[in-house]
Amino acid sequence: MIRTGISIVALSLALAAVPAFAQSAPTAAAADAFVAQSEKTLYDFSIQSSQVNWVNATYITDDTDAMAARINAEGTELSVKLALEAAKYDKVAGLAPDTRRKLDLLRGGITLPAPTTPGAATELSTLVTKMSSSYGKGKGTLDGKPINGSDIEAAMGTERDPAKLKEMWVSWHDNVGAPMRADYAKTVEIANKGTAELGYKDVGSMWRSGYDMSPEDFAKLTDKLWIEVEPLYKSLHTYVRWKLNEKYGDAVQPKTGPIRSDLLGNMWAQEWGNIYDIVAPKGAGDLGFDTTDLLKAKGYDPLKMVKTGEGFYSSLGFAPLPTTFWERSQITKPADREVICHASAWDLDNKNDVRIKMCTKVNGDDFVTIHHELGHNYYQRAYQKQPMLYLNGANDGFHEAIGDFVALSITPDYLVQIGLLDKAKVPSADKDIGLLLRQAMDKVAFLPFGLLIDKWRWGVFSGEIPATGYEKGWNDLRLKYQGIAPPVARDETKFDPGAKYHVPASVPYTRYFLARLLQFQFYQAACKQAGWKGPLHRCSFYGNKAVGEKLNAMLEMGQSKPWPDALQAFTGSREMSGKAMVAYFAPLKAWLDQQNKGKPTGW
Repeated sequence: MIRTGISIVALSLALAAVPAFAQSAPTAAAADAFVAQSEKTLYDFSIQSSQVNWVNATYITDDTDAMAARINAEGTELSVKLALEAAKYDKVAGLAPDTRRKLDLLRGGITLPAPTTPGAATELSTLVTKMSSSYGKGKGTLDGKPINGSDIEAAMGTERDPAKLKEMWVSWHDNVGAPMRADYAKTVEIANKGTAELGYKDVGSMWRSGYDMSPEDFAKLTDKLWIEVEPLYKSLHTYVRWKLNEKYGDAVQPKTGPIRSDLLGNMWAQEWGNIYDIVAPKGAGDLGFDTTDLLKAKGYDPLKMVKTGEGFYSSLGFAPLPTTFWERSQITKPADREVICHASAWDLDNKNDVRIKMCTKVNGDDFVTIHHELGHNYYQRAYQKQPMLYLNGANDGFHEAIGDFVALSITPDYLVQIGLLDKAKVPSADKDIGLLLRQAMDKVAFLPFGLLIDKWRWGVFSGEIPATGYEKGWNDLRLKYQGIAPPVARDETKFDPGAKYHVPASVPYTRYFLARLLQFQFYQAACKQAGWKGPLHRCSFYGNKAVGEKLNAMLEMGQSKPWPDALQAFTGSREMSGKAMVAYFAPLKAWLDQQNKGKPTGW
């Protein structure tokens, strides 16, 4: 996750003394002046706001909650003022293309706009801060004892007793999600009023307008992308359900129908890699190494893991991270206070004060997460010379995809090159199915979840999913796209979406769906540039400066051009597609279909 700039999280802005613009009839010259003044205002005060929000995220107290709520309310008011002002120039003739683009970004770049009603911005900010903090402090139970968020996530990946998995799942969703249901409904109501003042149908429509196309066309694009990858997901689902039935029996996981969500090694069933041991095929499934074991055997600590991640980017020709990164990042969970452990990357001064915030544990998952978060930081540094409104990814999916596509290069050969894996232990070609299945358990399994979170929110914002039907709407989409069901019956006293960080924190989620597909497009392009000839999934471009140079050319563009321009700069294509991912997993798909012969598919 990234935390930066107006167009990513508008609540990270602070109020400036906003001058009164456009007192006379709007003109192209007035629009230019308005944009220039807006960028200066946003640049100066985003720094102060980022500092406050950083302290709140890394030191949660009633006081820092109040400080964050206050500055974020001011930021919302500023964002809304600028967006309303930008809307006045919408029909002005003769606007320079650059000014037009910046006006559109100002108008549509607010995640949750408050209406201009007195007190609305404060109320909205207080609600979001309250929900985010209650999530950060949230606890479930294991064996009847309280367990915090990061620990319960880890335990969901290693526990195999279905009764304990159910206890953790139910307690987390009941304790964290359910209490914020009314606050969330109020948040939706306020934000929709704010969005209407900006000329959008609802918040969802505004979110979908940020992709250089109409909201309707963007919704169609996400459906097209899903159709491209759905057969791959269904093959994986069928195989995993069969293996879970084999392990737990019909009473816990039936042979047909949806998969019980708490059995998949993750609180939200969004990635299934933690249960690879259950689904691994005999022989081919034994990869001969486990990244967690390798890290521990070589005496890695969280700091060394981050240094290793930096080393990957350095090998592509990127400059080392600044000294302040190491001095100011939160790399491990402090023992003396509450923090938001959810991993994120920050840019506090729009220049070089980049940081990560993690509660790193020495394991393979966090090793990948580090490569991901650093991708945000290197992107931020690459576009730092762009004007304020272009300090962002080409679209939000790009920002998430950069680190992910680098992490695809964490292949056995890469682990050998950095001294983690013995060359003699590199899995042979007969282990490829195992390698691909392990990847698919995270990458492919995530796709429907990545799509449905915002499909649910789009429905909530539009009123298609009413406040009286939040839980039903959520579980219907989980069933439709993921083919999973909760371990116990859920009713409308519950609010299971709130048990996922991005919902209470109001972080749009479609970016993660797009990123899962874009990362394979980037990866395929990088491997081609590197002259790789073997199977795609074995390629590592570690150490390839030519790939780094071409990558940096795309990153430096920021959001200054429509995303197809940026995509073309690195991949040669102007279309987002699921085809690179399908190509990567093609050998696995053929194998899965062979294993699934005679077994019912779907749910």
